[in-house]
Amino acid sequence: MDFEVRRDRTAQGPVRLRRERAEYSRLVQQGYSNKEACRLVGIDARTGRKWRNGRSADRRQKAAPPINAVVPPSGPSRYLREADRIHIADRLREKATVRAIAAELGRSPSTVSREIRRNRHPGNGQYRPHAAQARADARRPRPKPGRIGQNPELRNFIQDHLDLRWSPEQICQALRAQFPQRPEMHVVHETVHQALYVQGRGELRRELARALRTGRTRRKPRRQAQQRQPRFSTPMVMISERP
Repeated sequence: MDFEVRRDRTAQGPVRLRRERAEYSRLVQQGYSNKEACRLVGIDARTGRKWRNGRSADRRQKAAPPINAVVPPSGPSRYLREADRIHIADRLREKATVRAIAAELGRSPSTVSREIRRNRHPGNGQYRPHAAQARADARRPRPKPGRIGQNPELRNFIQDHLDLRWSPEQICQALRAQFPQRPEMHVVHETVHQALYVQGRGELRRELARALRTGRTRRKPRRQAQQRQPRFSTPMVMISERP
């Protein structure tokens, strides 16, 4: 670390602590706690908390934004990012509640609770953001075997009835009727479509797709709302505008 703690321990004011503030921000982004970052930079822990959490304006000082404000992602994300996990670890050290952390991240409390439970250290129970990110990445490899591919009895039943030109909806209803007490034999019609159309699964024979009533071997993509053609070629005249 190239940063050196200043020897002059007298009060420096907000302007002269720019290097300390930048180094503190870098350490926090790497996952250091407030206490550890303050010790390495050489500042008081209370100063670090003010930098990280920000402060409101009063008669003596102006308002300051938090140093590690949670920036909303550029687009919708199904999975937590590493920055989210760093924020969770920091707030857990501050004894923040799961609901408070979830509100700050714009996530469901169950998502944050599940993240802490699944990715904390199995031995000491501590939540470390970078280790949690590694565990989440290792758990995510695809493709996973589908439900139909894991159950030969279910796969054979579906294949036989597709040969009889049953629709996936009819097959799913027949499965529930013939195996009411066996949940492992219950699937929805979308699962059958996925097994037929999604390449790489290999759960159902590819040629069985031709047995569907549509006769298509590929799914017909749905148009986006802005790509759909209007129902009428000319603009509709409102009742209030009619003679």
